[in-house]
Amino acid sequence: MGSAATALQDSLDLRIVSDLPAARAVAPVTGTVERPMSDVPLLQVLGLQKTYGGLQAVAGIDLDLPGAPGGRITGLIGPNGAGKTTLLNIISGVERATAGRVLFRGNDIGALPQHRLAAQGLVRTFQISRDLGQLTVLENLLLARPQQTGERLMQLFAHGKRVRQEEEAAIETARAALLKVSLWRLADAPAASLSGGQKKLLELTRALMLKPKLVLLDEPAAGVAPAMEEVLIDTIRGLAAEGVDFLIIEHDLDVVAALCEEVYVMAAGRILTQGSFADVTGDARVVEAYLGLKA
Repeated sequence: MGSAATALQDSLDLRIVSDLPAARAVAPVTGTVERPMSDVPLLQVLGLQKTYGGLQAVAGIDLDLPGAPGGRITGLIGPNGAGKTTLLNIISGVERATAGRVLFRGNDIGALPQHRLAAQGLVRTFQISRDLGQLTVLENLLLARPQQTGERLMQLFAHGKRVRQEEEAAIETARAALLKVSLWRLADAPAASLSGGQKKLLELTRALMLKPKLVLLDEPAAGVAPAMEEVLIDTIRGLAAEGVDFLIIEHDLDVVAALCEEVYVMAAGRILTQGSFADVTGDARVVEAYLGLKA
């Protein structure tokens, strides 16, 4: 368990963050950066519900990620079984909601398949990396590039020059992305040979080939060694600085403290509270939800 999680467990006096030690050399987010907000939120979840028979996994969720000129990192935390991954599945088109709406940049996306969402700039990664292990690292990225002329047989023959130009441009884009995450030296290695942390970076980099506006990350630090975790944190921060927004599910509260400007807490399929990391970890309801203890 990370030190922030330990601090949460030990702090029944609800002064968690003031005593929160730094478990690793990762600077926490110290406050929300003030930015002018767009009139249209980047993402809105309105009254979202998901039931499986008699089980209500998501029970009327409202969530709002404001639009902003710069990237913003929002956290989604909660105990196991809170409904976090189900919520991400619905937003990303993996599952359909029983009720409610999901709006992305003002448009209702509740009925769109994943590839249509990706084309609009909403992509996600998964807790277990989904690389194509027998392809090289570079090939994994090139496979993700959208709207390839060479995908259609007739276009391949009729527009060979265009296909070659697109491939050269895609290789350069992939090279720049892999250099950014220190994976270019492994460009010709099979994806299956990468470490767990490197696979997480590959999956994130593959998502970037789609030029996303919002990336949904499910447990990006799970199973990642501490040294690679810091690389992952730095990478996400750098991408946010370049204008990419993130919504992150993460159990390691040190990672949440280091990355997230705002945090939503889920419990029993509902949003329990939201605010800065200090605010939500200092809330008696959060202590009770995580530990089953009355503060």
